[in-house]
Amino acid sequence: MATRTRSAAREEDRSASSAEVPTAFLPPAEELERLKLSPEVAWYLVSRGIALPDCPPRWKTPEPRDVVDAAFDPDRVDHVLASFRQLRHTQGRLAGLPLIPDPWQVAYILAPVFGWVRWDEDAEAYVRIIRTLYVDVPRKNGKSTLCGGIAIYMACADGEQGAQVVTAATSERQAGFVFNPIKTLAAKSRALARFVKALAKKVIHKPSGSTIEVVSSAADAQHGANIHCGVVDELHVHKTPDLLEAIETGTGSRTQPLIVIITTADSGRRETAYDRKRRLVEQLASGVLVDETTYGVIWCADPEADPFAEATQRAANPGYGISPTRAYLRSKANGARNSPAELAAYQRLHLGVRTKQETKYLTLVSWDRNAGAVDEDALTGREAFGGLDLASTSDLIALCWLFPDDGGYDALWRLWTPEENVANLDKRTAKAASRWVKEGLLLTTPGNVADYDFVQAQIEQDIETFDVASLGYDPWNATQLTNNLSAAGAPLVKVRQGLQTLSPPLKEVQRLLLAGREDRPLLRHGGNPAVRWQVDNLSVHTDPAGNVKPDKARSAEKIDAVSSLVTAMSEAMGRAPTRRSAYADEGAELTVI
Repeated sequence: MATRTRSAAREEDRSASSAEVPTAFLPPAEELERLKLSPEVAWYLVSRGIALPDCPPRWKTPEPRDVVDAAFDPDRVDHVLASFRQLRHTQGRLAGLPLIPDPWQVAYILAPVFGWVRWDEDAEAYVRIIRTLYVDVPRKNGKSTLCGGIAIYMACADGEQGAQVVTAATSERQAGFVFNPIKTLAAKSRALARFVKALAKKVIHKPSGSTIEVVSSAADAQHGANIHCGVVDELHVHKTPDLLEAIETGTGSRTQPLIVIITTADSGRRETAYDRKRRLVEQLASGVLVDETTYGVIWCADPEADPFAEATQRAANPGYGISPTRAYLRSKANGARNSPAELAAYQRLHLGVRTKQETKYLTLVSWDRNAGAVDEDALTGREAFGGLDLASTSDLIALCWLFPDDGGYDALWRLWTPEENVANLDKRTAKAASRWVKEGLLLTTPGNVADYDFVQAQIEQDIETFDVASLGYDPWNATQLTNNLSAAGAPLVKVRQGLQTLSPPLKEVQRLLLAGREDRPLLRHGGNPAVRWQVDNLSVHTDPAGNVKPDKARSAEKIDAVSSLVTAMSEAMGRAPTRRSAYADEGAELTVI
């Protein structure tokens, strides 16, 4: 029965398959890439007479085109848009008119989220692939209306019986901002009048028994949780991630739930609920992480662009000229121009710029440019300098080997984690950690604490394989492992982790990456994705004299692989202060001050 149902459903959706998408009348591939439109979505827009928008987001995660059994179903998108048109605008010059999403909302939000489906064996049907939608866009670009339309669709038209749709608010005042537009849209729709009952704090869809209501605490979200859709407006005002996490974990029993996060930018504070979600989307968009169930778009201006230029305003505001209007943005720009105190607010609220966001010391552009190819077998017998980071026995341990060659270096990493920590890493890497384990890029040791015997065995094997000149490590984290390696004759060197020691090698790493080219990379690393994730996490500490070092406390996530690289570079450079004996009776162990 399941096979027959699957076959029938597949036959019905053949026209929706990505392999069947017509390409006639579509712009060339280069133009689609500039617009950040997939061929499927572009075809949908053209076939429905919807203009292709020319306002691509600065960041856009990949659409789930490569998921097994994935198909783009245009009928589902049609259904969403038809449902939106049954609603009516409630404010301003559009009040009373049908709620017709703008082309950019269809192209970059509604079509990707509701169009991409895959076959689900348990449901014996096609279900949505995307389970989390993140939209980061400046004010006055129709966020509340879009939130309302999605919430009402998920409760009243998604075909889910007893759907629980919740909207998240951190206070009674914010609850009004979030829920009132939804209630008003539902109450004023003639098409819904017979089916919907709008109460003070709840909207009820009578035929399906579905509801829309506000939750303002994790306890509220967890109470009887069987959430089909959660709408989180203005994530940046949430002081903790508790409410969002409660909503996310409350969707487990639904076949195709959807979490919708629509927000403006924050000021750049680290380790907030907003910061974590924003960074995740940026990492997915840049290919550092992979998660087909999460889709995000971020509109924001280049922080280096002229904040008052029309081109900058256009780039940050996909609804430019309609909502927000030109006059509105001009007035906000004039206020910011005449008042430095208003400039930061203007940049954040109307250009999407995180005003306190730090500049990346090592950029992914330069890192990727230097990937090159690293053949471990070809490294046998070559001179090597090592860096060992033992900062966390319950999370990651990193070992980096640098092999000088032709004015640059080949870099090779060994990464370990306790096997019981992989699930925790998966949560922080959009499930990439399990993939790294399968690919042999991340090695596991039994239990919940790193087994140093595995690390020691690998280091001793590497010393036999490579011509190891020295292996640097942080003496603050000295363990029995370093004592054992020293006793075995390993050329260990204590490398202090202060600015004086780490600034020259970190600056050298930056110099090599900036100077390297694709045809002549100077720090060849092979594109190791587990290391790339940590490079993207890096924050640095800088003193008044311009000295720098990796800053684990301020970095968004793990940077152990980068720390081991910098320690190895300290050894490889040969420009550190003169090495001296650490102990008279331990001639194999040296120290770098």
